Amino acid sequence: MRLTLHTDYALRVLLYLGLNQERRVSIHEIAQRYGISENHLVKIVHRLGQGGFVTTMRGRGGGLVLARSPAEINLGDLVRFTEEDMALVACFQTGQSCLLTGACRLQNLLGDALGAFMAVLDGRTLADLLAPPERATLIKRMESRPFHDAS
Repeated sequence: MRLTLHTDYALRVLLYLGLNQERRVSIHEIAQRYGISENHLVKIVHRLGQGGFVTTMRGRGGGLVLARSPAEINLGDLVRFTEEDMALVACFQTGQSCLLTGACRLQNLLGDALGAFMAVLDGRTLADLLAPPERATLIKRMESRPFHDAS
């Protein structure tokens, strides 16, 4: 299984906000830090806001913050929210028929594998990704790529 860039960037946004909980963060700052298109990031942040993962504040002094504590942000919930299609193969999709249906064991095997993958994510939260020593490593890597305000 391969997660979409949308999910990858959503995770990056949450990690960045989790590492900067003491302040509001701008989309511009996150885009610069990660080298991601600001326009693309706006769409992702909007979606994260709809899902109750982030809170956005407009205007002077505005920015982004986590909508919940990192311990309340379940990674399985996030992936289910951001991934449009969790079907590993076409026969997982509703309305798809296959000549091998009923005789093929592949669908069950891949269904079990997807279930195991999601079970691991369901057992983890954003707080797990921010816990030491991971937190120190994340901060060190972010600091090695300094943010430069273009204005």
